[in-house]
Amino acid sequence: MLWGATLRSPHPHARVRSIDTSRARRLRGVRAVLTHADVPGAPTYGMKVADQPVLAADVVRYQGEPVAIVAADRPEIARRALSMIEVAYDVLQPVTDPHAALRPESLRVHPSGNLVRHVQIRHGDVEAAREAADVTVVGTYEVGMQDQAFLGPESGLAVPTEEGVDLYVSSQWLHDDRHQVAACLGLPQDRVRLFLAGVGGAFGGKEDLSVHVHACMLALRTGRPVKMVYGRDESFLGHVHRHPAWMRFEHGATSDGRLSFVKAYLLLDGGAYTSTSQIVIANASYFAAGAYDVPNVEIDGDAVYTNNPPCGAMRGFGTVQACYGVESNMDRLAAELRIDPLQLRLRNALRTGTILPTGQQVDGPAPVRELLEHLGDLALPVPDARPNGYAVPGGHGNVTHGESVRRGVGYALGMKAVGYSGGADDSSTAVVRLSAARGEPLVEVWSAAAECGQGIVTVQAQIARTELGVPDVLVHPADTTLGDAGSSSASRQTWMTGGAVMGACEAVRASVLERCATALGCAIDELRYVDGQVVDSRTGDIAMPLSELLADDGVEEAFEYHHRPTVSIDPETGQGDAHVAFAYCAQRAVVDVDTELGLVKVVEVAVAEDVGRAINPSGVEGQVQGAVAQGIGLALLEELRLEGGRIRNASFTDYLLPTIADMPPIRIHLLEMPHPDSPYGVNGVGELATLSTTPAVMNALRNATGRPLPRVPVRPDDIVMTPSPDRDPPSNRLLTARPT
Repeated sequence: MLWGATLRSPHPHARVRSIDTSRARRLRGVRAVLTHADVPGAPTYGMKVADQPVLAADVVRYQGEPVAIVAADRPEIARRALSMIEVAYDVLQPVTDPHAALRPESLRVHPSGNLVRHVQIRHGDVEAAREAADVTVVGTYEVGMQDQAFLGPESGLAVPTEEGVDLYVSSQWLHDDRHQVAACLGLPQDRVRLFLAGVGGAFGGKEDLSVHVHACMLALRTGRPVKMVYGRDESFLGHVHRHPAWMRFEHGATSDGRLSFVKAYLLLDGGAYTSTSQIVIANASYFAAGAYDVPNVEIDGDAVYTNNPPCGAMRGFGTVQACYGVESNMDRLAAELRIDPLQLRLRNALRTGTILPTGQQVDGPAPVRELLEHLGDLALPVPDARPNGYAVPGGHGNVTHGESVRRGVGYALGMKAVGYSGGADDSSTAVVRLSAARGEPLVEVWSAAAECGQGIVTVQAQIARTELGVPDVLVHPADTTLGDAGSSSASRQTWMTGGAVMGACEAVRASVLERCATALGCAIDELRYVDGQVVDSRTGDIAMPLSELLADDGVEEAFEYHHRPTVSIDPETGQGDAHVAFAYCAQRAVVDVDTELGLVKVVEVAVAEDVGRAINPSGVEGQVQGAVAQGIGLALLEELRLEGGRIRNASFTDYLLPTIADMPPIRIHLLEMPHPDSPYGVNGVGELATLSTTPAVMNALRNATGRPLPRVPVRPDDIVMTPSPDRDPPSNRLLTARPT
């Protein structure tokens, strides 16, 4: 086996004048050095738009763009060879401000221009509603660039075969990866096989390609297996991040707190290449009015190209940014109306039958009021009389004894679609086999669903045991020799692949009954399949043991599951039934803030989430806890800092993540209202809590300090800076646990 390594551009924007690989090729132990001229197939790839070069040719558009790749006997030799490759650049001025990228005089970043996509949604008459509104508030909000920060960096092993190449890789969607890889290798898809290796976490960051094409190119050139593993610093350069966002929200309401209109503008920085930016800005725009019944809505969203690192999918997929903006402005509106923030949300909560800004009617369960009322019923945590240790801002740093600490309480409500939207045909395929070759029944399940920590392997086993009543279940590893299961994203796998496994199990049951009826010479309707046994419908006795019925040959069935069709929104009005289902999550955060030092301690987070039906309750709680951790990180700690397009903190030393010392107690309430259209009534759960954690924490900080705090992550100097005349003075008012 050889080791592969990647040479990356040190410049955010530059013209490549020449690449000299001669010294690297002469280094002992180096087996191949490849550039753009060696790409055997399509020179570019991309999930939706194939615009990202496999290896840069004439220009680099972001810091970290791949320029050359090396295969060597040992990883240290490969890294040394990279240092010997001489690339001559003409450094160009980068465009790093997304606002500037939209100006007519801006330099052109992308061959198609600087606008990825403009989305507009028009519902009702905002201008008339503005004139009739008793109160109007305007707020501008900003979200920094967050990284997925998965534990396992990108890695892959490419093995040449007689037909083509096998790739063992960490991925969220094997079949889409194969489609892109095969095109770049110039091979038919059936000569490229992908096998799911250890993913090590993903959160959207492994939907795009990383080592895939590079490892395969080196393996095919050398005829030997090639392994590539990114270090942590390279991982920060080698995958997409959450889009930074700049947002303006205007809310209008009657004096009694009824929303009359929402007008919003969202600007997302997509970085140098498309990835999924055009879908992320659509998703952000869909839900920019929040989980509320708003009769008049005007939403505009832009995603733009810059010379910053590419951005794409991350847990929440655009709704995190939109939820932060709308929920922050809802608290601003509550303050203007002098209404309790929770009460304002209750008065405007959508319900089944509500018409959304896209014109779609909510036709499934919409327990928004129930979620909010649960939070209102919860008692607030009692402040420690003698705080110590990690219970106070600053923790064991012993920086305070509570003399300048104020407590705040904040609420937030999140809403997101589940599954693919906008006319995409969402489907998943599974194969189930029931056999008894070893004397005892065995169920085997095959699907290409990517397990990246969310628990889909466990769910498949649970469904097979439930449907076939057999305790011994084997879920095989995922690969592209199976039918497509779609991406492990959009909180869709339990619904979609779970539905495929359930359908395959139902087909297996039918085949077993047919085989048994043939063996016994009776009618099928005289038999029933119950708890792993075929029984006589008339007597309830076992008609024929499975071990006997399946001793010579098992029963195998495949099933392809589809959810109901959706449509693309109208490009002029944004109207259309774009989504198959929705899920909701409400949160209450309690924080302590040292107003002199700007230090924050999250005391408690209470989560009430609509989960449809929790197939694996402990797994769902784990998803909620992880989502809360990422939401706290975005509120208080996590940001990739850029200077002139260059990442300045590409390490876990400098990119600050919440530790266990930063995590508060999390009170979780799972509200189970089965969805009528899904298998077992399940709903998506993995992303929802991330949406509402960040605004809940920030609303609590605003409640404690009286400051507007428009940007996340918040910094200590944002909290302690001298108040300006247009800011309210700090307040220690605690919100009531129950709205009055």
